[in-house]
Amino acid sequence: MKYIFEIKIKSGHSLDEYVESWKAGSAVIQKYPGANGTRLYKKIGEPEKLLAIADWESKKLRDQAMKSLSESDSETQKIWKAHGEYGDITKIGEFDETGWEVISG
Repeated sequence: MKYIFEIKIKSGHSLDEYVESWKAGSAVIQKYPGANGTRLYKKIGEPEKLLAIADWESKKLRDQAMKSLSESDSETQKIWKAHGEYGDITKIGEFDETGWEVISG
């Protein structure tokens, strides 16, 4: 399952600020069962826009992780949510794996 969202760096903040905060928050999330990593992509021609794709074993495990995070201690929540200070985040959606692919080579 892929969880995909777009980020626009907020005025007065830098890409580096967002990325460092995102890395810290992502490290917290990756400790939960079912988390299989996340990646950021920079939009060509619009470097203040990013695309994030989080890979999860299942929607159920992602939902459980988000529930656990929302109930975690204040320090964990602070780390997990901090990237929102630097970027406006818009959820694009949740997508299931299909197995449909064409790979070169």
